[in-house]
Amino acid sequence: MDLPSSPAPKYKRVLLKVSGEILMGSRSLGIDPDLLERISQQVKLVHDLGVEIAVVVGGGNIFRGLPAAQGGMERASADYMGMLATVINALALQDCLEKMGVFTRVMTALHMEQVAEPFIRRRAIRHMEKGRVIILAAGTGNPYFTTDTAAALRAIELEADVLLKGTKVDGVYELDPRLEPNAKKFDSLTYLEILSKELKIMDATAVSLCMDNRLPILVFNLMEDENLEKIILGEKIGTLVRG
Repeated sequence: MDLPSSPAPKYKRVLLKVSGEILMGSRSLGIDPDLLERISQQVKLVHDLGVEIAVVVGGGNIFRGLPAAQGGMERASADYMGMLATVINALALQDCLEKMGVFTRVMTALHMEQVAEPFIRRRAIRHMEKGRVIILAAGTGNPYFTTDTAAALRAIELEADVLLKGTKVDGVYELDPRLEPNAKKFDSLTYLEILSKELKIMDATAVSLCMDNRLPILVFNLMEDENLEKIILGEKIGTLVRG
């Protein structure tokens, strides 16, 4: 008797955005090792399905440029410090994934060859085609741009099928569900609705980039251990943003 076949992945190539705040877990600063392992395990499960995956990491668990600038620090310097924080997170994620047997490459927008490769688009695509997970750090390499914008830019450059925005909530709400328990959750939205309603899932530059290049955004709860795999296999989870 033939056994039922496993469902085929819905996406061939994805970009996952992981914020620094998620890596922090319940801590007030730094990286929660248990949470880092849980996220790495989700990435491994997707990788094992044969999906090409790139990860953009934030640095807010270590340093955030904008609040520092608002506190009096020169904005460009603060943003560069934030970029360096993302590299620390990328190296931690690389270490965790490789201990699980997943080959990875950390690629950065700032040159620091002792610890990572410089981001070169064609090389990054080749790494993914060879089955390596690429972890992208240092944002765009420019101040005044968020890691959300970096995620949108890299997803477009790498021709990803979708930008997966991992958060601590299960989608996009009209109001913060942590403050308003009865807030309405959206199953789907357009880019223009995100901008007009000023929903703070990503900054306007990132959303506009995705809109101009017709790149879908899927916002979901990364804290649920099987969500990433379920999305890849086609289950309807989170909030889908498209034109």
